[in-house]
This record gives sequence, structure tokens and C-alpha cells, in this order.
Amino acid sequence: MAKLFAVKPMKALLHEAEDHGSGGLKRALGPVNLITLGIGAIIGAGIFVLTGTAAAQFAGPAIVLSFVVAGIGCVFAGLCYAEFASVIPIAGSAYTYGYATLGELVAWIIGWALCLEYAFGAATVAVGWSGYVASLLGYFHIHMPFNPTPSIALMLFGHPFSAKVDIFALCAIIVVTAVLVVGVKESANFNSAAVMIKVSVVLFFIGIATIFAFAHPGHMTANWHPFIPKNLGHFGQYGWSGIMRGASVVFFAYIGFDAVSTAAQEAKNPQKDMPFGILGSLVICTILYIIVAALLTGLKPYTTLNTPAPVADGAAAIGATWGVCLIDLGAIAGLASVMLVMILGQTRVLYTMSRDGLLPSWVGRIHPRFRTPWLVTIAVGVMVAFLAAFFNISFLGELVSLGTLLAFTIVCVGVWVLRKRQPDLARPFRTPWVPFVPIMGILISLSLMVSSDTPAKIGFVCWLVVGLVIYFGYSTRHSKVQRQLASHQKPAD
Repeated sequence: MAKLFAVKPMKALLHEAEDHGSGGLKRALGPVNLITLGIGAIIGAGIFVLTGTAAAQFAGPAIVLSFVVAGIGCVFAGLCYAEFASVIPIAGSAYTYGYATLGELVAWIIGWALCLEYAFGAATVAVGWSGYVASLLGYFHIHMPFNPTPSIALMLFGHPFSAKVDIFALCAIIVVTAVLVVGVKESANFNSAAVMIKVSVVLFFIGIATIFAFAHPGHMTANWHPFIPKNLGHFGQYGWSGIMRGASVVFFAYIGFDAVSTAAQEAKNPQKDMPFGILGSLVICTILYIIVAALLTGLKPYTTLNTPAPVADGAAAIGATWGVCLIDLGAIAGLASVMLVMILGQTRVLYTMSRDGLLPSWVGRIHPRFRTPWLVTIAVGVMVAFLAAFFNISFLGELVSLGTLLAFTIVCVGVWVLRKRQPDLARPFRTPWVPFVPIMGILISLSLMVSSDTPAKIGFVCWLVVGLVIYFGYSTRHSKVQRQLASHQKPAD
């Protein structure tokens, strides 16, 4: 039983972090690349879709407070991530941090849970990206010579059924996967360009909305009243409970900042730049979210914002119909960068798990020229493309959130445990106010997990059971840490 909770020695982790040889990942990312990776993962469907949905259904204009609550919860977790990333600059993110502090079984569980955040998250975003592409083509009255979502007949367990193939989503994942295989620097440059486009579009919306607000203050204040709509008699339907329910929904908008930590082994100066990238991207995105939410609920009555493209509708409502096209372009760029960062994060976690012997060796194989984990990148790309092309997986949103929240909880616990076990360990970045910050991160993450729907909880447990079958069936027999532990326990000849 003790073997299941064996921790990976810090000395071994630091040795891996210093591996700059031709067989390892290429250190090519600077602080700007890391911040744009974070922004690339965070700004996407959240700011372009969830803001309006949560305002209309749960919080009203007080959706601004929902973003503040969710942002504070992420800051607590982000501070813990920043300390770990500076101490253990390894590609595995929360998986590695759990391995170093809480043991192998916990590390496996969190690594498996991260698949929900990254792989399923990327597939969900691909479907949304496809919708925006179709919308943009329709804006220009462009009609494809083929149906981008044709129905096909398939056989499953001997029974025929009909399914739709989302060709746009399929092509998006193929392109993103190819970029990731070619190289992390090229991927970062692609992501940086996409981030510049979508941030420019967000700032454009803020600009035109602010001009309108100063010209029509009465219009804005009328829509902001009441700021906190009266509760309708049920938990989560406006009022203060609606603000909290809104916070649990817009938490999706923050998913992805932890993906910065998966690139730690490819950062030029991880001890300094990783905290900068994690916290910098989180702060920038939180400020943008709050400003957009405040302006959007002022432009239109909050009850009318439950639409697929509320930001574009907000621009149209003030007569800036010409800006709808730009906002669609920003959404397309935004979701493209989210797909890239999510798949990058997934492959780096699996790469690290392979290096530890918990997954087959081919998963950790590095391309001799591109210095990227190319085989697992292609494998993840195929899986994500399949999910995005054949399935409507919007219902998996809460599953994605549960996997992320579990990762946050483990990281917060890990920082606290490592402070107790190794207080003198060199920490280039130190999480302030320990144990207050980790405890708050744990409490907020667990409360959001508890507030999720029952079907999502059941699905999450089933996913973990599948992971445990793989762990006990393969990983325990190939674990490098367990092998080392067994060799040390053998009696001397």
C-alpha cells in the first residue's frame, strides 16, 4: 500500500528540469510567450459566450461580481501554481506537483483528470470555433458547395445510427496538431498572433462600448438597474445565490491558465518566467472579463443576453453592425489559440507520465528534428478531432470543470505539504500567507465541485474508475519510482 503513495524524489525532479540534451524538450519560450500562452488558453468561449449566458440566467448585471469571485478563487490556486512552477519546472504541471508531495496514486488521478480539462476542453472549443466560422461565412453570404456538417450512417454494436461530422471542427484540430508537431516555438508564435488578434478585438469592443456609455449614460444606468436582481425564490435564480451560481458558471472562462505550467520544461528561465506567465495572464484576463461584463450588461437588458454571440449582439445593439464581423474574427482567433494551448498542455502531461513509466514509452518519444513529443501529439489530435467531429459534447462542460477543480485542489494541498516537509527548499517564488492562501484555494475549488450537477459528478467518477483500471493494470508494473523503491528494499546478498 505504501508504494501507491511513494513520492518522486525532489532530486530526481530537479535533474529532469536541468536536462537540456538533444533528447529533451527544447527551451525556447520567454516571458512574453508564456503570458500569451495563458491568455491564449483563458480568453475564448468564456468572454464571447458565457458572459451573456450567466448574466441572463443567474446574476443579471451583478455578473461582474461573479467574475470577481471566480477570479479570486483562481488567484489563490494561481499563486500555488506559481510557487510549484518555480521550484519544479517540469512539463507535468499538477501531475508532477502531486507526485512530489502526495504520492504516485494521487499523481495518476490528477494526471487522468487533466485529460478532461485539456482533451475534452479542446474538442468542445473546436465545435464552438466551427460555429463562429459558419457565422462569419454567413455574414458575407458565402455558402459552401458542400454541407459542413453532413450526416453519415454508422454501425455500432451491430445497430445502425446516424451521426453528423463537423468538418470545420475536424480541420481545425488537424491544423493545430500539425503546428504543435512542427515545434513549440512555432506553436507559440502562432498562439501569440492569435492572442494579439482577439485581445485587439476585445479592446475594440471595450472602446466602442465606452464611447457609447459616455454619450448615453441614461441608457446604461437603466440597464444596470437593479444591479442585483431580486431572487425568484430558488437558489441560483438571481440575488446573492445567483451571483455564486454565476461564479460557478463563469469559472469555465478561467480554465486554462494552469496550462502555462505544462510548458515549464520549454521555458528559457522557468524559475523567473513561470510565475510571471501564470499570474500575469490571470490578472490581465480578469480585468478584461470584468470590464466587458459591465459594459455588455449596460448596452442591452441582461434578460436578452442569453444568445450564442452576446458580445457581437451588444455591438449590433448600439448600431455598430460593421463591428460584428470583427468580433466574429476575434472569436475565431480566440478559440483557435485555446485549442492549441489545450492540446499542448495535454501532450506535455502525458509526456511526463510516460517518462515516469506510468504510460508506454512511445508516448514520451521526442522527434529528432522538431524536439516535440510528436507521436502523442498526433494521438491526442486524432482523439480530439474524433470527439469534435462526431459528437455534440457541450454537456461535458461540467466534467471539464471538475477535472480542473480537482487539479487546483491537489496543487493547493501540495504547496502546504511541501512547506511542512521541506521548509528550507529553495523557492524562487513563494506563495504568500501560507497556509491561508492554499486553504482558501482548496475551499473555493471544493465548493464549486460540490455545486456541480449530479450527472456530471457521476460521469467524473466513472472517468476516474477507468483511469484506475489502467493504473493498476499497467502503470504499477512499469512505474520507475516503484521499481527504485523495490530495489532499495531488497536484502543485500
